[in-house]
Amino acid sequence: MPFTQFTNLDFDEIKVQIKDHLRSNSNFTDFDFEGSNFSVLIDTLAYNTYINAFNANLVVNESFLDSASVRENVVSLARNIGYVPRSKTAAVAKVRIEPVELENPTDIPYIRLKAGLFCVGSTNNTTFRFSIPSDITSVRKNSDNKYVFDDIDVFEGTYLSSRFSSISPQTNRQRFILDNPNIDTTTLRVSVNGRKYSMVDNILSLNKNSEIFLLQEVQDGKYEILFGDGLFGKQLQDGDSIVASYIVTEGEDGNGPANFSFQGTFLDHNDPPQLITPNDNVVLTTVNSASNGGEAEDLSSIKYFAPRLYSAQYRAVTSRDYEAIISTIYPKTESVAVIGGEELDPPQFGKVQISIKPKNGTFVSDFDKQQIKNKLKSYAIAGINSDIIDLKVIYVELHSTVYYDSSKILDSLNLKSSIVNALTNHSKNVEMNKFGGRFKYSKINQLIDRVHEGITSNITKVIIRRDLKASLDTFAQYELCFGNRFHINPEGFNIKSTGFTVSGSSKTVYLTDVPNKRSDGSLDGSHKGTLSVVSTNEKNEKNVILKDVGIVDYKKGEIILNTINITSTVAANNIVEIQAFPESNDVIGFKDLYLSFDVSNTTINMVRDVIASGEDVSGVVFARDYYTSSYSNGVLERI
Repeated sequence: MPFTQFTNLDFDEIKVQIKDHLRSNSNFTDFDFEGSNFSVLIDTLAYNTYINAFNANLVVNESFLDSASVRENVVSLARNIGYVPRSKTAAVAKVRIEPVELENPTDIPYIRLKAGLFCVGSTNNTTFRFSIPSDITSVRKNSDNKYVFDDIDVFEGTYLSSRFSSISPQTNRQRFILDNPNIDTTTLRVSVNGRKYSMVDNILSLNKNSEIFLLQEVQDGKYEILFGDGLFGKQLQDGDSIVASYIVTEGEDGNGPANFSFQGTFLDHNDPPQLITPNDNVVLTTVNSASNGGEAEDLSSIKYFAPRLYSAQYRAVTSRDYEAIISTIYPKTESVAVIGGEELDPPQFGKVQISIKPKNGTFVSDFDKQQIKNKLKSYAIAGINSDIIDLKVIYVELHSTVYYDSSKILDSLNLKSSIVNALTNHSKNVEMNKFGGRFKYSKINQLIDRVHEGITSNITKVIIRRDLKASLDTFAQYELCFGNRFHINPEGFNIKSTGFTVSGSSKTVYLTDVPNKRSDGSLDGSHKGTLSVVSTNEKNEKNVILKDVGIVDYKKGEIILNTINITSTVAANNIVEIQAFPESNDVIGFKDLYLSFDVSNTTINMVRDVIASGEDVSGVVFARDYYTSSYSNGVLERI
């Protein structure tokens, strides 16, 4: 009997093995040619064996977290190690209500905003409902019968409730499944017989009287509520009334609305409460537009964080522990960097520095920072203080001159658009847009050259940028670390910025540098320079407004501004954009630096290659008129 390879999954190989087996048996003949009836049976056997082998292999793959591809299987495997995937998150806006005066003044000590629909906002011709997950109370202000509601968080989505009744929980396995898969679980509120229950993810601190519930994702992306068994958590009794309220959201589609119209309901202090009507139309003032809406956690994220959270064992010791725990307690997390105090310069022992990149936006609100710190206390070792700092983003921009053969390319604008699209797709590369990300220059050059066969070459400058958040009308000091060495042009102007104004001058000014030099004009080898604030006139002449306002360390890639009073900025949101040329065209986001490839601020110049097209066979015109350098510092202002 011939040797059989049982691991073969290919149809043709299986067919060959069946024929080899038949050859060893003299009872079978006329099978080894395609026209025989026996050949049809062989094909059927091979096909059936192939399908069974494929399915068996698929089943085995779906049995392991790292190889599973079906969401229900991935979720089930993660559930085995106590991990609950993050749900959709509703976009949150912050609004303020102008003082409310009642239509019929009475002695009402407080009024409430009823949980549910609060306001309506719109963006891109699409209307979204915004709700509040619980009642909000306002106490009467003095004796003027006015009530104030400040800084209300409103969630994009529809407020819904599900009601259940417990049936013989001691003997029956009753499931409490929420029907909608688009729930923002952070807005989930559960009560039993009118008593509020708390959601937990750790049963170790529970007793038989703990009024808690647990949550897990089940089939079709829906969620199931679990209650205690009388040992870990309070057990339900026959006839208990369960109410689960939550917000069903559109996720990231709800980001953007900034103008809202009030649609909510006011209740008085009575029991049961009565509807009340304000004296005038309710006016809403937007504090923050809707942001941080996100989709449910995808499979790659579940596979990455589930084993890390399990290995953390509900304690934060290593940086990986913090990363896994923070992603759980703050579902809006896209990426997180954790640095121990011993790694800081100078070292700060007993401290952990945390930087978080939200899914949408750049900064974590002060309220969310405090909430995260409070939740971390139950995981962190005693004596370790957590410090959540604002995100530090290092942007990579390009200034590229692309040469093309005009005999092969008729429309340079369409080609430019294709290059921008290619760069945009590349900006989503997993090597970038994360802490510790890396920008690789050679890949960019190849990417541009391969967009079209008519592109002959490109000369691309790499620019790195940090955004300085100015404290307006305040004398302040600033420090910006780029984490990458700066290229030094002895003539200066290595550092560029967007415009701003300073105290004592109405002129728009810019930040620039002069490297430290010896008396003969050569660089002194210190790899440092001085910063100055300068202005320009109509003749592009530079005038120093403030001299020696700081230092630049080209080797460390660091800018330090001494005390300076910035009164306004040309860029929005009190931002001064500061850029430099890196010494290496490969850029790395070290430690707490989040690297982002900024295509929107990338410049593409299209230039005809007159040599390739045959317009200049000698190369004279090319050398004279089309020359560009990857280290040409150019104008004073930031590109």
